[in-house]
Amino acid sequence: MNQVESMSLSRLISLILICVFSFGNAIGQELKNELPKEKQTTLELYVTSSEAFNMWVKDSNKIKIIDVRTPEEYVFIGHAEMAYNIPLFFHTHIWDPSKNHYSMERNVDFMNQVKENFSIDEVILVTCRSGGRSAMAVNQLAEAGYKNVYNIIDGFEGDKVTNHESINFGKRKKNGWINSDLPWTYSLIEEQVIIKEIQNEN
Repeated sequence: MNQVESMSLSRLISLILICVFSFGNAIGQELKNELPKEKQTTLELYVTSSEAFNMWVKDSNKIKIIDVRTPEEYVFIGHAEMAYNIPLFFHTHIWDPSKNHYSMERNVDFMNQVKENFSIDEVILVTCRSGGRSAMAVNQLAEAGYKNVYNIIDGFEGDKVTNHESINFGKRKKNGWINSDLPWTYSLIEEQVIIKEIQNEN
């Protein structure tokens, strides 16, 4: 190969790499643009429930899944078999008429509980009901220095069906872990339940 051919090949490889990088960025940006703002994160790392499960299957020692829903949701609605429960919020017994349901309060120990159980270099996939609270949790983890934290954008229950003609209108049947034929359970494993005592309200 002469010098001209060598230079041409080098330029071609550089061009291919630039195209691949640009294409990857375009895909990431397209996914970000399609996501509701409340599901977007500062790290811009996103997976669906199916993708999260496949990541865990390939490397269950390295991939960790945190479910940030309330203990009530984790216990009574069910959860991914391998998911650790570290709530970002707790339910209260105070009715919020503006939202037409019980209000929630933040778990002030959330970050400490994550740091006690997960190292900063682990790959962490975060889930909630449908991707909103998990995005908040990812942003908190990012602020604390965690870099490899993904938002599971469809959550455990998934998004609501918006087709008025569907029998499932208004129900969370659109996507999500529980609707994707992925393994889930009601059973609890002690080491995966981080909070074992919650102070009752006076």
